[in-house]
Amino acid sequence: QVQLVESGGGLVQAGASLMLSCAASGSTFTMLSMGWFRQAPGKEREFVAAISWSGGVTYWADSVKGRFTVSRDNAKNTVYLQMNSLKPEDTAVYYCAGHVTPDTIRVVTTRAEYDYWGQGTQVTVSS
Repeated sequence: QVQLVESGGGLVQAGASLMLSCAASGSTFTMLSMGWFRQAPGKEREFVAAISWSGGVTYWADSVKGRFTVSRDNAKNTVYLQMNSLKPEDTAVYYCAGHVTPDTIRVVTTRAEYDYWGQGTQVTVSS
């Protein structure tokens, strides 16, 4: 079993930056391909970014490309989402997720493929 706990959300103005963290415990973090998703009120949970468990491969949704960066520190069992130039449409609950895989370079963008989820952290961007 893996437990994922997000932190770092908050209320910011448009144009500001936030860094979200997701700490993992309970199993081998380095076998987890990690992802970030978000869900705005009344909308489906959508993919934001993903990173392979080697950290060498990353992928972003078009809506955040160039503004968000995903990274991980396997020594700290933590994955990060650096969010810059935030927009009001980025307002959502952000979730981290983990997918168990032996493939060091695999990234996963499909919600259904993830095995573990955190409880989410709220990000609100005011205009």
